[in-house]
Amino acid sequence: MTEKTHEFQAEVARLLDIVAHSLYSEKEIFLRELVSNSSDACDRLRYAALTAPELVKDDPEFRVLVSIDSKAKTLTIEDNGIGMTEQEMIDNLGTIARSGTSRFSEELTGDASKDVSLIGQFGVGFYSAFMVADKVSVTSRKAGEEKATTWTSDGRGTFQVEEATRASRGTTITLHMRKDAKEFLDAARLRQIIKTYADHIALPVVLKAEKEGDEDETLNSASALWTRPKSEITSEQYTEFYHHVGQAFDSPWLTLHSKVEGRIEYTLLLFIPEQPPFDLFNPERKSRLKLYVKRVFITDECEELVPAYLRFLRGVVDSEDLPLNVSREMLQHNPILQKIRSGLIKKVIGELEKKATKDAESFGKFWDNFGAVLKEGIYEDADNGERILKMALFNSTGTETRTNLADYIGQMKDGQNTIYYITGDDLDALKASPQLEGFAAKGIEVLLLADAVDSFWLSRITEFDGKPFKSVTRGGAELDDIPDAEANSETPSKAEGDEMDSLIALFKTALEGKVKDVKQSSRLTGSPVCLVADDGDMDIHLEKLLKAHKQFGAGSSLRILELNPKHMLIRKLAKSAKANGSTAALQDAALLLLDQAHIVEGDPVADPVAFSKRMAEFMASGISA
Repeated sequence: MTEKTHEFQAEVARLLDIVAHSLYSEKEIFLRELVSNSSDACDRLRYAALTAPELVKDDPEFRVLVSIDSKAKTLTIEDNGIGMTEQEMIDNLGTIARSGTSRFSEELTGDASKDVSLIGQFGVGFYSAFMVADKVSVTSRKAGEEKATTWTSDGRGTFQVEEATRASRGTTITLHMRKDAKEFLDAARLRQIIKTYADHIALPVVLKAEKEGDEDETLNSASALWTRPKSEITSEQYTEFYHHVGQAFDSPWLTLHSKVEGRIEYTLLLFIPEQPPFDLFNPERKSRLKLYVKRVFITDECEELVPAYLRFLRGVVDSEDLPLNVSREMLQHNPILQKIRSGLIKKVIGELEKKATKDAESFGKFWDNFGAVLKEGIYEDADNGERILKMALFNSTGTETRTNLADYIGQMKDGQNTIYYITGDDLDALKASPQLEGFAAKGIEVLLLADAVDSFWLSRITEFDGKPFKSVTRGGAELDDIPDAEANSETPSKAEGDEMDSLIALFKTALEGKVKDVKQSSRLTGSPVCLVADDGDMDIHLEKLLKAHKQFGAGSSLRILELNPKHMLIRKLAKSAKANGSTAALQDAALLLLDQAHIVEGDPVADPVAFSKRMAEFMASGISA
């Protein structure tokens, strides 16, 4: 038999370096990870056998065997699951074979307390074996095949693969234990670990007798956790099942366990994580909820089971009514699955509504982690979007803490009949936006919406509780109808009004084809200019998002340039326009102020060279009144 040596993928090498330094707070976690992997292998074979029963004909009872060899100082975990081919062993054990590989590499920080949690999130818990072993060998035979392969490594950069012999299907992992891990060669210690971390696994985990004549011992309850009454399940058992099913290391923020009976029967055991999963904003927006039928694992990629805006859910759904041989095509159009989906959504949203009402502080933490994802449902789910909107939390100019829409409406100013908002990419940039100045002067609260999805749901939802939504970046923001927060008797004289009219006329000519209009602003108090969208035009930020996703044509919509008549620079320009008419300096000023307005919006300057030259000349010449 020829032995072939391979190098680990770079990300695996980094991961093994983390593991080698024992970054888990409790080394015993390795056993949970390996037993969990064995359980998954059995689940996958059970599903494959629905259409190919010959795969399990010779050995239909699934199990995980744990055995100790005190003399050889080895610990072995063996399963009779689906097994692996030689190439699958290279792909699964030598690389992080998933779309998150590069993300995993980026997430590694070198900080032990942070990096360790990534191991479970990225589904690479197998490598935790190197915390306790200085050599690991894996022998596996794929179900339905004759050939077996052995994979061996000391975790130091390379691994060896060679042909092997194995009497039946499945996988055997042998750990050559390090001297400082001898506690895991003690049967009593293994009993305690399995009972703690694997009691929920729905197949027997058996400790093989080390001495001849002794009996093998089943260490766990060997029944699906979700089938047990809630009264018999401890919070610790729920947490460990969450770790298993969610490949997570945190604790669940919310556990939801219910059985639905009636025309259709199904059981839900769902978890909302305490920390956001690494792939929460993956463009594919896939859920990792597991679908079972009569306790038989079917798939963990069932987009028909849960909407994308609830993709942070972890756990299982077990149906009594779907056929065991359900196919991918059947899942896509199955009315039973659609009813389960509807019931699941209502149950989860109902629990979130309770949290929002009864435990605002805890719900606020949830919103920090998952609010941006849940808000996708406002746009995508016509049936439940309004319920999500009612409990949604928003940053605003009116409070240091977040507010909901009911509270916003309750604090509206006299004369205000509109919910004002501004959208953008960065919360701090939104707070500094010049479009907010007039609203702040009148004490009007403005919602600060910095999530990408905000612009989209606002394109579908036009009002809440009879109050229309309106962006402060649009024209006609009825500020004149609302009294100032403080008395302000300053009104422009007729001469000043004539000067502004002259300046506006001059700017319209100088900026023809570059702006839709030039107007005097009632929203600006400190900045000289700003850009706004006309009432019938697309919101500025939404247009940017569509351009970024190549869903907007070439060029940009023309905007309205608003001038602040109270700003010293605008006053000087207005006096010059009235006294001198159109001059090269005033035309340059118009172009400079337009560029400045674009810069404030985060837009690039159209012609940086011309902007720089124009700015230098303008500063050198000055403006005479």
